[in-house]
Amino acid sequence: MTLLDSYKSQVEHIQESPKFKPDAAGTRAAVPFPGYSAITPPAGEDPENAEIYTNLHECQQQLLQELNPGAIVPLPADSFHLTVADLIWNSAFRDASSHNPEFEEQLRQRMADCFAASKSGLAGGPPIRWLVLGWIVMTRAVGVCLAPADEYSYKQIVEFRRSIYQNSDLIALGIEQQYHLTAHITLGYFGDIGQDLKRDRCILWCLS
Repeated sequence: MTLLDSYKSQVEHIQESPKFKPDAAGTRAAVPFPGYSAITPPAGEDPENAEIYTNLHECQQQLLQELNPGAIVPLPADSFHLTVADLIWNSAFRDASSHNPEFEEQLRQRMADCFAASKSGLAGGPPIRWLVLGWIVMTRAVGVCLAPADEYSYKQIVEFRRSIYQNSDLIALGIEQQYHLTAHITLGYFGDIGQDLKRDRCILWCLS
């Protein structure tokens, strides 16, 4: 994901994110996108990792200067986070809620049970550590790519995801693993990419 060939391929296929739409003033604003994911505490609630999030905010601001105005919709720095497991979102969430009025409450309770069961295996152990490998360019977003820093961190994340995606109570609600984990922290979504997007500059920036 952080090699030149990957950047070249991804930059050619980027698309405007449907999560943001221009408002009456022309400023892109977030649109409703309901659903649930398991994430790390957002930067604003995570003082232990304040330094890395400060660095990522600086990288985000430099990236904005490299690309056309409006090409990237930056996320607020205090919302930076790592998504550990996507559960359900958008149309699938709306459909499940329409068929089962208690769906959201049941999902929250079963995830609470899942967190409680996982806590015993994590309490008292060493922290789960990540390495920032470099930029990651996705179809509709850009961020930084992460990898577990050691075998312990890798195993803990794998086991936690299994506790969700192989949980019979969650499976019964329709929760299923749809993607392998590509660990990353999103810094912004693509907005007005237009025809004159400086794709070459984007690639060079990712490699720098």
